[in-house]
Amino acid sequence: MPRFLALFAVLGLFVVAKPALGQSADPVHWVNPLMGTDSKPELSHGNTYPAIALPWGMNFWMPQTGKMGSGWAYQYSADKIRGFKQTHQPSPWMNDYGQFALMPITGKLRFEEDERASWFSHKAETATPYYYSVYLADHNVTTEIAPTERAARFRFTFPKTDSAYVVLDALDRGSYVKLLPQQNKIIGYTTRNSKGVPANFKNYFVLEFDHPFTSTTIYQDKKLDASGLEAQANHTGAVVGFRTRKGEQVNVRVASSFISAEQAEINLREIGQDDFEAVKQKARQAWNQQLSRIQVEGGSDDQLRTFYSCLYRSLLFPRKFYELDAAGKPVHYSPYNGQVLPGYLYTDTGFWDTFRALFPFLNLMYPSVNAQIQEGLVNAYQEGGWLPEWGSPGYRNIMIGNNSASVVADAYLKGVRGYDINKLYEALIHGANNAGPMDAVGRAGVAYYNKLGYVPYDVKINENAARTLEYAYDDFTIYQLGKALGRPQKEINVYAKRSQNYRNLFDKQTGLMRGKNQNGKFQTPFNPFKWGDAFTEGNSWHYTWSVFHDVQGLMDLMGGRNKFVSTLDTVFTLAPVFDESYYGEVIHEIREMQIANMGNYAHGNQPIQHMVYLYNYAGQPWKTQYWAREVLNRLYQPTPDGYCGDEDNGQTSAWYVFSALGFYPVCPGTDQYVLGAPLFKKVTLNLENGKQVVLSAPNNSAENRYIQSLTVNGQAYNQNWLSHKELMQGATLDFNMAPTPNTSRGTSQEAAPYSFSKPRR
Repeated sequence: MPRFLALFAVLGLFVVAKPALGQSADPVHWVNPLMGTDSKPELSHGNTYPAIALPWGMNFWMPQTGKMGSGWAYQYSADKIRGFKQTHQPSPWMNDYGQFALMPITGKLRFEEDERASWFSHKAETATPYYYSVYLADHNVTTEIAPTERAARFRFTFPKTDSAYVVLDALDRGSYVKLLPQQNKIIGYTTRNSKGVPANFKNYFVLEFDHPFTSTTIYQDKKLDASGLEAQANHTGAVVGFRTRKGEQVNVRVASSFISAEQAEINLREIGQDDFEAVKQKARQAWNQQLSRIQVEGGSDDQLRTFYSCLYRSLLFPRKFYELDAAGKPVHYSPYNGQVLPGYLYTDTGFWDTFRALFPFLNLMYPSVNAQIQEGLVNAYQEGGWLPEWGSPGYRNIMIGNNSASVVADAYLKGVRGYDINKLYEALIHGANNAGPMDAVGRAGVAYYNKLGYVPYDVKINENAARTLEYAYDDFTIYQLGKALGRPQKEINVYAKRSQNYRNLFDKQTGLMRGKNQNGKFQTPFNPFKWGDAFTEGNSWHYTWSVFHDVQGLMDLMGGRNKFVSTLDTVFTLAPVFDESYYGEVIHEIREMQIANMGNYAHGNQPIQHMVYLYNYAGQPWKTQYWAREVLNRLYQPTPDGYCGDEDNGQTSAWYVFSALGFYPVCPGTDQYVLGAPLFKKVTLNLENGKQVVLSAPNNSAENRYIQSLTVNGQAYNQNWLSHKELMQGATLDFNMAPTPNTSRGTSQEAAPYSFSKPRR
């Protein structure tokens, strides 16, 4: 190569190179929405899809590779795209609701998803949170999407043809379409859902094209009709045609509403007169505004990509389920009673997962968003009579626990305000003392729990030991909230006492938690490696640690610090053996534990994710520092196979975000975060109140993973926890990192984080 060409080549590399780490004012640049998309029912690497959306947006968009109705709607290993779907799917296991799809095609007019599908390549695909583009090879068309919260712009670039079409698929299970050629418009609705909705549920949509239609065709239950303009049936759709020059772009503005067709038109105003590029840039700005609340410096490219990809996932759910009326006031269709009512509502989250880290993360970094979520919970309770434990969009009968108590209590105790907390406290008391209309609402087995102090193994209530442990923790959070609200001591003492019910399931013989029969005897035979049965998507080795609020009490039951640490160590040194007989097959959560090469530690599912932080309670914080870094390094990558199990609505991502900062909320409902060790050389948290928290570790590296010393605001700090209240006042934390543990720091009883059995602060 001539020397001057080589020089220009080098200069070109500098032009397109990514910004220096820590200097990018555009953190969305680092996000990979394809992280976790290489998943399938047998093995999850995240079970995610590329969500093209705004933070907490009501509508997401995604390329659809799976068949209509498949929860695995986008899989990285797929070769074909069937359409571009408006989605509200929180996970493939929950599936979708209110979905419909668009698809550009050329050549023969066709509608069926297999016939319209096109081969594509990831080499011709661009995925960002605010913009998606892909080349559809079979149609010689490029599709681009840019979102708003409740609307989106599409741009289809066609070849020269008189047979260019856009397919609208309103899907089956009840839908309606109407063509309005004079207005270049399609309107309609879809009723497709996966339960959790009233009988009158509809998602109304409106599509406005910037080109006149050269042909119109209605689809109705397997039949195409070129003479009709309207159809209502099980499965409807429409195909509109255009004549295009080479490179001609057909633009479509799309919006939807759960309230009405008229509200869908109002939601279309989010786009206004903005062209495609303006919508795209506003969406990019919206993401940068939220992502830049955390600035990280001094890591590798992959660490930065992983961090911001996880932060992106932490800002998607729960999604907005409210809309803004003509006056700009929040209003929502209630999935609890089918009425249209004023106020906020959020949905698509399972508290069994997200109480652990996602909601504490919102309380730290985005409290105003969680204030709206809490107001929405007030509305949910008033409209449905119960707090949801898994909402999508209404009550869903899945998972266990009464963890709305944690979500409500932690928000208030962390200073979130602006909603009726007394109404929510009433909701918590109601949920804690009653069995709901389904097992996953209220408390299944509540009569046994309140009488015996546990849910028995032999009364045909599944996952009874897990329920007992979670109810006990939830009772602790109710006690904490009641205390903060000044409730009568006699009233809250009930929940303080019940918070100790975990003790009833501790088996001194095995040193683990174990199901117990109604007669007070432990269930037999007992296999601590048995998944399910008395536990939920885990075994006794995983659930034994679910005493978030009283780790000292658990430690005492085990026989003290040394035995406690030894048992923690054993989780990692055990072979990844398992007993899947309860399920009759090896479920994907088991397989993900097995292949991780971390013993019986199952980070891919939530019950054990806090476990690595428990060494801090027993005076060996360096083991937390070691294992937290191991999990960060080994089980997360910014790649399609980047997670080690289900991402689960931001929870597994929030674990990474917190742990990369260097602390984690082991016990929501207290003021404390438990220390780990920072991943980056410097992190700046730009708090919503205008204060900053700066975490500085200039000598951090792959080798220097241990905290040698720590100062907070210039003062030596030897505790194994941080105070939320003190962080919210702004703080500077200086970590001196080293390649070997400091086995004298954080070893005292006084350095341990909060436990109910040893209360302070």
